[in-house]
Amino acid sequence: MLDPLVLLALAAVGLLAGFVDAIAGGGGMIALPALLSVGLPPVSALATNKLQSVFGTGMAAITYWRRGFVSLKALVPSIALTYAGALIGAVVVKQIDVSLLDVVVPVALIGIAVYFLFAPNLSDADKAARLPFGLFVPLMGFAIGFYDGIFGPGTGSFLTIGFVMLFGLALTRASGNTKILNLVSNLAALTIFIPAGDVVWPAAIAMAVGQVVGGYVGARTGIRYGAKIIRPVVVVVSIALALRLLFFK
Repeated sequence: MLDPLVLLALAAVGLLAGFVDAIAGGGGMIALPALLSVGLPPVSALATNKLQSVFGTGMAAITYWRRGFVSLKALVPSIALTYAGALIGAVVVKQIDVSLLDVVVPVALIGIAVYFLFAPNLSDADKAARLPFGLFVPLMGFAIGFYDGIFGPGTGSFLTIGFVMLFGLALTRASGNTKILNLVSNLAALTIFIPAGDVVWPAAIAMAVGQVVGGYVGARTGIRYGAKIIRPVVVVVSIALALRLLFFK
């Protein structure tokens, strides 16, 4: 049984994680170590992190959608394939060796940080798409959903870079669409974690309260300041997550 002060601290961590995640992804980088530090076993920490993050991601997704930065109708096929990819990834993760991802993912995240740092055309205006949205976003959703199911870190960054580079979305719209698909991939993982009894509910509920507040404030901040806040936060989160994967496992 977790102490009430521990639950209060976890709620504060959830608020911070939700705020960061709503802008640039990477909230799990804050929440997961906190859950491990209070004594949760790794599997329980992963499951609890997925559940609490759903509330922040969901709040951020709703906020971006209500402000007109997301078209749910256009994303329906992508939602379905993202869910399928994440569910398949979560099922097959026990059958494959994912150790190569320990090196590949940090390198990819550093590449994303460099791109966001130096690309001159990142703004709040949509650009010409390199690929058709309706055909290729579902494929991207399936691929990154599958990755989220088997590994996870950096999912938000990979989705955001995909929406910007491949489909020409402005940073704020890219963040909004990322929240929708990230929410779906988290729900797919919970399809497995919850029936297995892996979630520590008191910790998840405490952090969820913070996540709702953080997700709302973070989304409103991203909408208000656009590329001026999203761009540097993506850079910082990507580099921090890469360093954590490389040196602080």
